[in-house]
Amino acid sequence: MEGSLTAIGYGLSAIGGGIGVGLIFAAYMTSVARQPESQKTLQPMLFLGFALVEALAILGLVLAFIM
Repeated sequence: MEGSLTAIGYGLSAIGGGIGVGLIFAAYMTSVARQPESQKTLQPMLFLGFALVEALAILGLVLAFIM
C-alpha cells in the first residue's frame, strides 16, 4: 500500500510543477506582449522561477523514492 501512495504523491507534485511552469510562462508572455522593452528585465526572473518550480518537482520525486 505504501508504494502506491508515494506514486500518487509524486504524481501530484508533478502536476503542481506543470501548472506552476505554465503560469510562469503565461505571465511572462503576457507582460512582454504588453511591454516589449521589459523583456531583458523579466527574462532572468522567468528562469529563476522556472528553476525553483522544477526544483520542487524534483524534490517530490526524491522524497517519493526515499519514503
